[in-house]
Amino acid sequence: MTTPDSTAPQAADVIVIGGGPGGYVAAIRAAQLGLTVTCVEADRTLGGTCVNVGCIPSKALLQSSEHLEWLRLHAAEHGVRIDGTVSVDLPAMMARKTDVVAQNTKGVEFLFRKNKVTWAKGFGTLRAGNLVDVRAADGTVTTWQGRSIIIATGSVPVQLPFLPFDEQRVLSNVGALSLAEVPKTLIVVGGGVIGLELGSVWRRLGAQVTVVEYAPTILPGNDDDIVKEADRILRKQGLTLHTGTKVTGADVRADGVTIHVEKDGATQSLHADCVLVSVGRKPSLSGIDAAALGLAMGPRGEIVVDDQQRTNLPGVYAIGDVTGGKLLAHKAEEEGVVAAEVIAGKPAHMHHRTVPGVVYTWPEIATVGLTEAEVKASGRAYRAAKFPFSANGRARSMGETQGFVKFIVDATTDEILGCHMLGPTASELIAEVVLAMEYRASADDIGMTVHAHPTLSEVVKEAALAALGRALHM
Repeated sequence: MTTPDSTAPQAADVIVIGGGPGGYVAAIRAAQLGLTVTCVEADRTLGGTCVNVGCIPSKALLQSSEHLEWLRLHAAEHGVRIDGTVSVDLPAMMARKTDVVAQNTKGVEFLFRKNKVTWAKGFGTLRAGNLVDVRAADGTVTTWQGRSIIIATGSVPVQLPFLPFDEQRVLSNVGALSLAEVPKTLIVVGGGVIGLELGSVWRRLGAQVTVVEYAPTILPGNDDDIVKEADRILRKQGLTLHTGTKVTGADVRADGVTIHVEKDGATQSLHADCVLVSVGRKPSLSGIDAAALGLAMGPRGEIVVDDQQRTNLPGVYAIGDVTGGKLLAHKAEEEGVVAAEVIAGKPAHMHHRTVPGVVYTWPEIATVGLTEAEVKASGRAYRAAKFPFSANGRARSMGETQGFVKFIVDATTDEILGCHMLGPTASELIAEVVLAMEYRASADDIGMTVHAHPTLSEVVKEAALAALGRALHM
């Protein structure tokens, strides 16, 4: 066992354990505020799961595969003729994905240098007294002492006991982003965000994709209208969806994987070349011995924090996936900013009411706030209304008319309680509503705001007006 060097610990105002979106943003913000900062990260590159094997590479493949599908299905209707067969050059597509990831990781390194953040390369172990031992790849250990610690160790995918990841036949998000060839058949266990996004990628590239979801619907937790429309569209695109279906076992062989499923008492076996297991993620406590440290933990293995990201340990903060809740990169980033500002003496606090969520299928899905079912269950009087993209001039000119924007507003004050979108560039359109909700705006505030014409953003305006009973183009 390698022990820390006997020399005195190196000091920093803030030590961030983890260089993912939450960790590196926290480090940069703390440095901007004049604090000396060290970020501990064992991977060869910064950026964590999101940049290296999550958000960024998946969006690169989603974009590439969307181009392919557009050429095959929609180019002709735009008067674009293609001589010959449109085909997939998977190595070139993967090379582009790798290059996109490299640009982002190098960008984070540049920001560290620009802001004078020290990258301690190695695996970090937190000890009592805000000491962090950093074990480098060669086995040497350096100890750092922080006035404050920010734990940003992220999350890891949940494995099924009978389907452990081998990244060859049984894939996590990591393996599903790096297949050497397009499988003929792919089973996705889990109909949530990651499963539907990566399932969509490989379907577009030519695989027959079957999604198995234990919950009664895909995208559990989303607004019912969104779920129904997404289910309809994804099935029409070619995904086979089995909802309310439990995976009870599996057989992994050299030629593929057979999974055994049960629905309404009936059993069935499904076979595929590969299986992507996407049943959720759990907090990663690598290097964090919660019991030994006396760190307060929640029922799902998450670190308990307050609205300033403080743990129960003096000078120790935690951010991002390791604290549970919505496992989103942008949530981790904002929590990182809050933690850095609190450490620097700023009056910052975190609230999650206006954290948006996005599913990067096509059309995209974007949501913020409460679903209609949640508002109804609360007993609060409300109004809900939708406006379709099919009634929008820009959407028609683009040939992207599927979907709608839905608002849920207070029946008395018209305050926006939730907004749910399924349509082209919904990931960009949701920002307007997030800002409005941050300022406790009403649907009327959005309705009276001038939106450029012709733009997709007019659908947001019209949906807000629809919630008031005065949509103009419907």
